[in-house]
Amino acid sequence: MVDGLDEVCEQALAEHGCASVSVAVVERDELVLARAYGLADRESGRPATPETVYGLASVTKAFTATAVCLAADEGLIDLDAPVPGDHPWTAPTPRQLLQHRGGFPAFYNFHYGDDGTLPIDIDRYRTLVREPGTGFEYSNLGYHELGRLLESATGQGLADHLRERIAEPLGLTGFGLGSAYSGPGPVAERYTADGRRYATCHSGHPAAGAGWATAADIARFARGGHRLLKPATEAAMHDALPIGELLGYGFGRIVSHGEGPVVRSHGGGMGGVATMMIEIPERELAVAVLANSTDKAARDAVVDHLVGALAPGFHAGLVTPDSDPVRPMEQAPGEWAGWIDTADGQIPVTTVVMTDGQAELRLADHPPVTTAAFATRQWDLVVSAPLQLPTADARLNSPSFALAVRAEQDGRLTGRAVAFKSGDQEGWLGPYLTYPCTLRPA
Repeated sequence: MVDGLDEVCEQALAEHGCASVSVAVVERDELVLARAYGLADRESGRPATPETVYGLASVTKAFTATAVCLAADEGLIDLDAPVPGDHPWTAPTPRQLLQHRGGFPAFYNFHYGDDGTLPIDIDRYRTLVREPGTGFEYSNLGYHELGRLLESATGQGLADHLRERIAEPLGLTGFGLGSAYSGPGPVAERYTADGRRYATCHSGHPAAGAGWATAADIARFARGGHRLLKPATEAAMHDALPIGELLGYGFGRIVSHGEGPVVRSHGGGMGGVATMMIEIPERELAVAVLANSTDKAARDAVVDHLVGALAPGFHAGLVTPDSDPVRPMEQAPGEWAGWIDTADGQIPVTTVVMTDGQAELRLADHPPVTTAAFATRQWDLVVSAPLQLPTADARLNSPSFALAVRAEQDGRLTGRAVAFKSGDQEGWLGPYLTYPCTLRPA
């Protein structure tokens, strides 16, 4: 069907150290391609097959969004009614949460092992950091709220609801939701970028990233999932507010606009997972590419070749958002000092902006670190360094620190402090923890 696909997939696996990749294409409503390459389990030598089930990471959001829309069609959820909760601003609506405009920050609390107990309580981070509707910020917390809302509105657990209302009507026999896959299919084990096997990964936000499926399941869902909805709801799902020059975010889907074919997509990435779901409506075509490596390079190489051959004019910029691009920093030199608000109390932080594109960062009682400073569309000053935020949660597996702040008219710098882990070259991917922060001229 696509010249050179076998060679491209095999080369991508070898070049990027990826264990396996599975691809599927649905044209109109027919599965016309389903192939897999490499090993689903390196230790046993078990090969990947088209029936192999992969973790989906954030492609799960498209399933959650479709289920919310189905509940809205049935009168169980009002997309524009405030979601119950104690919030510092107006409560967000499901529509805002679906479009990542509900005011929640970025967050994930991955934890590994057979014990499903999560040492990091998601409720400590379920706090709005901006007025809902005022801007885009990709947030697992927002989709966690949608999952809770679905369970409350339908009276079903989320896993059962997604299976009964979406997977079964569409014939997605491999779909499942949970920290580990409990379905009938063979599973692709997850591997770090340098080939170490992951343990079972748990998180407090399954609605945002705990899905499992085959590539064929994802291609079928991409073509048919939105057809489960009423026409007006389907139109709302694809009414994507801009998040960049070529892309907008609708309900669990990124939608391209402008040059090239219209592309509806969602990618996924976490420890040992790199996935992509693509629909090109004008070609009545859907593509899924699933890989079991943290490194997305093999996935991207296969997507570029496969979709580029099937849909002339396609390029990576039609599926990969850059919602907060870097810009020249205009923050004046000076020193600011303040506090990071955490569940363990306030933690002191100071930054000194220099004239050469650098800044000095002082966190708690750590020695000062000089690091590169830059700005983005959203933030006037961004700095990061290998500094440990001294909270119980951050000490678990988030050894790096970042500060992203904007300048206020009164001279303050307000924004976020983040504890995180940069990749999984050492150990496994760590939690991403966000805290409010305010600094004043020193």
